[in-house]
Amino acid sequence: MRIDVVFADRVGIAHEILAVFARRQLNVVAVEVDPPHIHIDAPELEAPSLDHLEAELRRVVGILSVTPIDILPGTRRRLHLDALLGALPDPVLAVDRAGRIVVANAAAADVAGQAEAALSGTDFGRLFGDPELSNVVVESGFRLPGQEVMLNGRPFLLDATPIVEDGRVAGGVVTLFAPSRLGERLHALQNFDEAGFDRILGDSGPMHALKARAARVAMVDAPLLILGETGTGKELVAHACHRASLRRGKPFLALNCAALPESLAESELFGYAPGAFTGAQRGGKPGLLELAHGGTVFLDEIGEMSPYLQAKLLRFLSDGRFRRVGGDREQSVDVRVISATHRDVDAMVAEHSFREDLFYRLNVLNLQVPPLRERGEDILLLARHFVARACAQARRPLCRLTVAASAALLANPWPGNVRQLENVIFRAVTMSDGAYLDAADLELAGARMDAGDGGDSANAASWSEALEQFERTLLHRLYPRFPSSRKLAARLSTSHTMIANKLRKYRIPDGA
Repeated sequence: MRIDVVFADRVGIAHEILAVFARRQLNVVAVEVDPPHIHIDAPELEAPSLDHLEAELRRVVGILSVTPIDILPGTRRRLHLDALLGALPDPVLAVDRAGRIVVANAAAADVAGQAEAALSGTDFGRLFGDPELSNVVVESGFRLPGQEVMLNGRPFLLDATPIVEDGRVAGGVVTLFAPSRLGERLHALQNFDEAGFDRILGDSGPMHALKARAARVAMVDAPLLILGETGTGKELVAHACHRASLRRGKPFLALNCAALPESLAESELFGYAPGAFTGAQRGGKPGLLELAHGGTVFLDEIGEMSPYLQAKLLRFLSDGRFRRVGGDREQSVDVRVISATHRDVDAMVAEHSFREDLFYRLNVLNLQVPPLRERGEDILLLARHFVARACAQARRPLCRLTVAASAALLANPWPGNVRQLENVIFRAVTMSDGAYLDAADLELAGARMDAGDGGDSANAASWSEALEQFERTLLHRLYPRFPSSRKLAARLSTSHTMIANKLRKYRIPDGA
């Protein structure tokens, strides 16, 4: 039986309590003192004799109560800690100040190929085949920057946390992260608000067609090439395809091939071995391909990749194997490659600036993201969404677009596509204070309209020219509120065919 004795603390009271057990010839196997409690485990103590024991204990000056308990608090804590360590998927090692392993969880024992008890007392560095590693970790006070280590032929990133007692480092806790686990964490940090195809706004015909095609190719586990102008949302489409694929629970990591020089892009994508170059981390570093194991790697602006990296990527796409920068060991990973570019890759292949064999490897499946000028029905939908988000970011009341502003948005050619539209709206919301955004607030070069006049019809050279200018202005103003030929025809009480011909004649919306 186990009991909890509550006492008023004084010198020698614990000794007197244990003396009672000795006089009654009760063997005590565990004692935990945590004033005002002393917890005692006496296996030979049984319930019928507890009353007599309590009466004798109460004769000790300062005893307040005697209560049976199911388990000692320290034992409960150890059991909970063991369960917690056992549930952790990452290998965890507790190391003392001499560099010896004190405790290892089940994941660490499994990777090391030894029993948990067998790891206790083992030199930390020798476990990894690097005797100097113990000295390095201990001398750093268990504040060693993250570095890669090898355990049974598998790479891990080592992370150390010191255990401090009375201002001194008494040891530390070492956690080993597999590259794929790090990739999952990086993915969670980068893509926490990802919402699949629902996040892609657009009700136009081209966008409905894009989403339908993308939903089909997303389920096919093959390389995907996404084409489209700058700012059309190619990475957003890539995110959505990953979310709709069988790899949705694994990392999605991206690399912009145009943002990094060749050497840095190579090490970011493929990683590097220990000592690969000056300033490299001790132990090397995994690349995105290793971090995204089981998931997806998105290569943005693939058309900017250097010929050397094109050849190395081609080798990986052929058999899924690669070598780190400066490494001599081949390794294989399971990732899906989604690439994107705004350039004309067919023309680049014809000019021999992009490898034809790599193009065929990347272009197994493809998607074409339409420019904003081809999806005029979505311009106001996107604009209102960006207005609401910009107002929330600026912490101001929601404002609205005037008819003139809507007409100006529809008239603009948007060479920068959705990204340009978002920036224009954000700038307008930030710089204006009114409840409405007018055309003048949008700062659109060549797209400002004055809602109070009839265009330039007063300066027309002839009646027919003035009539055309009036029709163009009228249709530009009404189209944002009635964005189809049938709706406009109903509003103006005329035929659908006539309105459709006029819209085509005046290229409304712009570029149609």
